Amino acid sequence: MGRKKNPALKILDTIGPVSNLESYVKSEWWKEIFNANYLRTDGDVVEDSILTEKEIDTFIEILKPQKDMKILDLCCGQGRHSLEFSNRGFKNIFGIDRSNYLINRARHLNREKGGNVIFKEGDARKLRFPTDTFDIVYMAGNSFGYFETAEDDKAVLKEILRILKPSGKLLIDITDGKYMKDNFQSRSWEWIDKNYFVCRERSLSADNNRLISREVITHAHKGVIADQFYAERLYSKEEISDIIKIAGFTNIKHHADIITDSQRNMDLGMMAKRIIITANAEKEWTPIRKKTDVETTVAVLMGDPTITDIIKPSGKFDDDDFHTINELKNALKNIKNYNFIFLNHHESLINDLLKNKNKIKYAFNLCDEGFNNKATKELHVPSLLEMLDIEYTGGSPQCLAYCYDKSLVRGIAKEMDIPTPQAFFINPDVTNFFEVQIDFPVIVKPNFGDSSFGITQKSVCRNIKEFEEAILWVRNRLGYDKPVLVEQFLDGDDISVGIIGNPPESYTVLPIIKEDYSMLPDELPKICGYEAKWDKNSPYWKLKSVPANLPEETERFLIASCVKLFERLECRDYARFDWRLDTNKTPRLLEANPNPGWCWDGHLAKMAKLSNISYQEMLKMILEAAQNRIQKNPIM
Repeated sequence: MGRKKNPALKILDTIGPVSNLESYVKSEWWKEIFNANYLRTDGDVVEDSILTEKEIDTFIEILKPQKDMKILDLCCGQGRHSLEFSNRGFKNIFGIDRSNYLINRARHLNREKGGNVIFKEGDARKLRFPTDTFDIVYMAGNSFGYFETAEDDKAVLKEILRILKPSGKLLIDITDGKYMKDNFQSRSWEWIDKNYFVCRERSLSADNNRLISREVITHAHKGVIADQFYAERLYSKEEISDIIKIAGFTNIKHHADIITDSQRNMDLGMMAKRIIITANAEKEWTPIRKKTDVETTVAVLMGDPTITDIIKPSGKFDDDDFHTINELKNALKNIKNYNFIFLNHHESLINDLLKNKNKIKYAFNLCDEGFNNKATKELHVPSLLEMLDIEYTGGSPQCLAYCYDKSLVRGIAKEMDIPTPQAFFINPDVTNFFEVQIDFPVIVKPNFGDSSFGITQKSVCRNIKEFEEAILWVRNRLGYDKPVLVEQFLDGDDISVGIIGNPPESYTVLPIIKEDYSMLPDELPKICGYEAKWDKNSPYWKLKSVPANLPEETERFLIASCVKLFERLECRDYARFDWRLDTNKTPRLLEANPNPGWCWDGHLAKMAKLSNISYQEMLKMILEAAQNRIQKNPIM
């Protein structure tokens, strides 16, 4: 028997000797490199609690912060400094980092330690905080100088100045660039632990302003797992002081150097000798601008509550539906600088859009019921918007068509080397149900469908009799005359991954959740189907979603796979991907959901809540993701 493949640990072929390291550095290398491998290679420093405590001692001695001050840990990584501040009783600590992996780890550690830090994913050049918010902003552990140009570094400093209060303080802990130019190791290698070792090459860039590094990380028994290149700008004390002054700061001071001790006493790279610089934001309070004209008018498209909807148990909108709509309207009402027009009368939808076309900036397409509340016509709504040259949020008609076909998504995933459950297809004209091509248990699903339509506890079959009954129920009881998908039923963790934004440029992966089936009677299959979403009298109605708390490699694989699927399926602005773990804990893709449920108590909102993102903020993030995309690529 061969060794089973673990999709979470991908083995690579190294590219071999390289004569010019700089030519292999990607312009945005920092988007990919800060993951579990980073914590492995740099763990002797960035995972050392004693070093972190000493550094916070130094920061506190320099900054003399009060416990109630608002403090931002910019480029916070896995949150070691902000969590230490929290541990010492500071109450208003925030952490921002571009790495989804490190932010999720920070959130996990925050929950584990009982911390009060708010961690968010974001770009340091464009921070989502109001002007004049923070008393202190610090960048620790050599987190400054990653961008390709010095202009980007200036943009970071200007953003920090904007969000600092008048007389607020900036602290930067950065590599001593002059020392590093003279003392970097051109080659080194070291054992990280008993399984992993890393080989490094370094050289100065052609302009002599950046240190180019290459790391080849190898597992002793499995081979090369990473061959990565990165570049960090080298600032001397004088140069970093000058750029801080140009950005608008005053009272710039150099404090004591940090000489790092390593547990492994090996290659410290850029962390070997660092300098601490502080500066003040001497500025006036930004005048509060009075609200004038509303900036953006958005048409919100929804299902029609006046006509039949066969997906709903009663065949029509009920009190819960109207409560959900009111929650949406209340949340949107409180988003500043937007004016929302709600269009949900489908008979007049075309005329309503034409009448408001010159007024609206774009449409917030929340009509997941489909045109005339028919799921097969969900893609007709964006098609109509495109014919009218109206921009809109969410998936295109092509994307919705792709993802409505579960078997097609499986095929695309297989092409991308993304695992799926074993499955086979039953066409409508097949009457012999006894040729089951995979082992029981199996789950029977309509191949085309939405909102778990046709998926109940009866869909899970453990023998031929149950299988035949499930097929007949789907076809005769539901009147479903399309192909049926029969999948291997997996009873591992039921996982959901949510993304808001538009990879590869700007996106947020929300905390991964799983369904908690602990309250479900043992005899019932563990599925989150139609009963969990629509039947209040069912035991499934009590299901809850909880943090998945997956192993790091599994989480990394899931996120990478979902980002690739998001791009390949042409999702836009937001999406959700559902997975299930098999008996070997391997994630297997079940479904891709563009334009996933937007309701206040849906899976996406639950994930957002784990990131301290309110329902209102989640909706705003979707709107902003669409607006930024539209500005770059408007309909021609």
